[in-house]
Amino acid sequence: MSSSKSKRKGDNEPRIKVTKNGPYIVSGNVPLIKMKIEVDEDGCPYRWQETGRFPQRNMYLLCRCGLSKNKPYCDNAHKDSGFDGTETASFEGYLENIRTFEGPELILKDKKELCVEAGFCERAGNIWNLTVNSDNPDYMMTAIQEAADCPSGRLVMYDKQGRAIEPDFEPSIAVTEDEEGGPGPLWVRGGISIMSADDKEYEMRNRVTLCNCGKSENKPLCDGSHFEADSNGA
Repeated sequence: MSSSKSKRKGDNEPRIKVTKNGPYIVSGNVPLIKMKIEVDEDGCPYRWQETGRFPQRNMYLLCRCGLSKNKPYCDNAHKDSGFDGTETASFEGYLENIRTFEGPELILKDKKELCVEAGFCERAGNIWNLTVNSDNPDYMMTAIQEAADCPSGRLVMYDKQGRAIEPDFEPSIAVTEDEEGGPGPLWVRGGISIMSADDKEYEMRNRVTLCNCGKSENKPLCDGSHFEADSNGA
């Protein structure tokens, strides 16, 4: 684990551009992979498993409306659907308006509005209890792993010196599935620049989840609405 990567420079910097009522334009040779949640014997999510990789491309378009017949890629379905991709997500930094839970060995930061319901935080009595009791080495290690597996970065663990404990990701995008194969958000990893349709940059983070079902009320970020979209056959 390490701190999240600093901003990269250069013409081939990995970037994601949100387009108005259209797809995400991904440039900079960003790997596109498939990731699935695996559960333990109690049915709780406990790790991510890579299940495949898409052909490497320097630039590609990813579906944002959820209607493409060629997912995860865009096939222009948004043009005929009347898709409203208006961005409503805040540009505030992660540490603004944050909740903090402090234990003897760890400090947990929690920005609840970023939750995508992945469920890793519920294992072994939940991450909040584990943090409060982090003088137990097993609890401490489990809490650190649960925070690292939170795809949206809602949960970030810090040591007592105030240093973030982050997984070391290559810049990449994961097309995610839950344990039953249901579609999840696009998991942006490793500090990739995300630009709004009006060219304003969102905070660069090590872990971000983008909506790809078209239902989020916090676009372009995921808010867990894909669960409802999937149950309705969207």
